[in-house]
Amino acid sequence: MKDEKVYILGGYQTDFARNWSRENKHIAAMMREAYQGSLEATDIKPSDIDTALIGNFAGELYCKQGHLGAFFIDFDPSFAGIPTTRFEAACASSAVAAMAAMAYIKAGMYDLVCLVGVEQMKTVDPAKGGEFLGAAAFFEKEADGIEFPFPKLFGKLGDEYDKRYGLKDEHLAHISAINYANARNNPNAQTREWFMNFDHALNEGKYNTCIEGKIKIADCSQVTDGAVCMYLASEKYAKKYAKQKGISLSDIPGILGWGHTTAKIEFASKVADSAESQYVLPVTRKAITDAYSRAGIKDCWQLDAIETHDCFTTSEYMAIDHFGLTKPGQSWKAIEDGTITMDGKLPINPSGGLIGCGHPVGATGARQLLDAYKQVTGTAGDYQVEGASKVATLNIGGTATTNVCFIVGK
Repeated sequence: MKDEKVYILGGYQTDFARNWSRENKHIAAMMREAYQGSLEATDIKPSDIDTALIGNFAGELYCKQGHLGAFFIDFDPSFAGIPTTRFEAACASSAVAAMAAMAYIKAGMYDLVCLVGVEQMKTVDPAKGGEFLGAAAFFEKEADGIEFPFPKLFGKLGDEYDKRYGLKDEHLAHISAINYANARNNPNAQTREWFMNFDHALNEGKYNTCIEGKIKIADCSQVTDGAVCMYLASEKYAKKYAKQKGISLSDIPGILGWGHTTAKIEFASKVADSAESQYVLPVTRKAITDAYSRAGIKDCWQLDAIETHDCFTTSEYMAIDHFGLTKPGQSWKAIEDGTITMDGKLPINPSGGLIGCGHPVGATGARQLLDAYKQVTGTAGDYQVEGASKVATLNIGGTATTNVCFIVGK
């Protein structure tokens, strides 16, 4: 396998505020729009695409549709016969698809991979959708017959932090408020026109009821329809592409480092396994440190921004100390001193994250990668982190069962 850098050539994200069911559009229409937008964004020639990899969690449940890779063939006559594959790892589905794209490229099998992440979730009511999401956990033991199982499971993550180190509601409320504020600057964010501030996020009320433990409505990511289409390339293709665009190869960012780990599926088992560790989720921590090692960086302070998986405020609270912004259990310090804000020392979720931007489950990993690409190419618009040259992403599936961390840079 070649030890070469895998390049990112850009891509396109659909507007995460849209409800595709109300528009009476099929999940394939969402994929097609993302694909067509990606061509306009990158000037990629369809005939150059060697394969398409689709990240999707639960098309069979939400849309009664599997075999999503086959729809890609309809997008251009030149695709007749090309290989396509769909990847599933719960909320990390498109991140593991990106891992496969890297492997294909490094093995010399393909030079240009089209990566699509997609999920259509607004086909059912919230209760039914919550049941579907329960399949990302151990359904029989953790979700069967339980209303909204995932907020409750991530409420237990907050409970574990509270038990070991102490955790204040106000720190989670700050995370929520920051992500909503960042989302206002993102033209594709689901909540860009929603109201949210610290007081609303902190206090229970008619529109911010408590679900479980420290998890209130404001602590939750969004139910979202969305798709992302982007391109990963070998050095050989990236050189050709750079010449066509009249730019230097060094202007094209790539994946500098990666980490991919899998923990036991039951959350209680994860907690039991970490009893002797400083980190509540040491398997997640390993994915991050593996990515640091492969990227040749010592710690988080060599990063300029992080796009992390804030499916709930508790998962971002976990990410803060697991990335190393603070010592274990002291994530609150990076919240109180403003480290994670847009103008802080290490901004987290400039896009608004899953809470602000939205969380179409199978698309989130690809969306994070695309936003990392935008940051390091200076094309993130109003949510640009000034001077960003290295950005990390963390995409988790289930209760941090599947963990994928990328370091993107030039």
